[in-house]
Amino acid sequence: MIAVNDKAPDFSLEGDDGKLYRLSEHLGERVLLVFYPGDNTPVCTRQLCEYRDGIESFADLGVSVVGISSDDLESHRDFRSKHDLPFVLLSDQDLDVAKQYGCKGALGMKRAVFLVDEKGLIRYAHIEALALFRRRAEELLEAIRELDREGPP
Repeated sequence: MIAVNDKAPDFSLEGDDGKLYRLSEHLGERVLLVFYPGDNTPVCTRQLCEYRDGIESFADLGVSVVGISSDDLESHRDFRSKHDLPFVLLSDQDLDVAKQYGCKGALGMKRAVFLVDEKGLIRYAHIEALALFRRRAEELLEAIRELDREGPP
């Protein structure tokens, strides 16, 4: 199981923008990996739209948001367009990346968020026990601010 201060597992996944996203190419940046069960489901839609609405606050803290689910790229493109999401959605159809991050469940992908710092270390990790719950944007922003106050590990 992945834990805070562990090295984030590297991965390559295709994004809805047609580009290959490799986590290791984002060293020097802070990335919030948002694993979610599925496009156009009620809880996932609320969650990602809330992150969309708070995107300036994430950017002010130097954090890029990246969504990951097992849906295919066409589904991601439709979902992103429909809800005007300002961040890339990655397709993990075989759930290999979800498995690396400990959020592959018996019925698919579990809802989870991981903050990867500039050095590629996990600084925040939360996997939801029940898919009906989600980390609210303000909870994540406060956790990131707290990490900034604490300084590097």
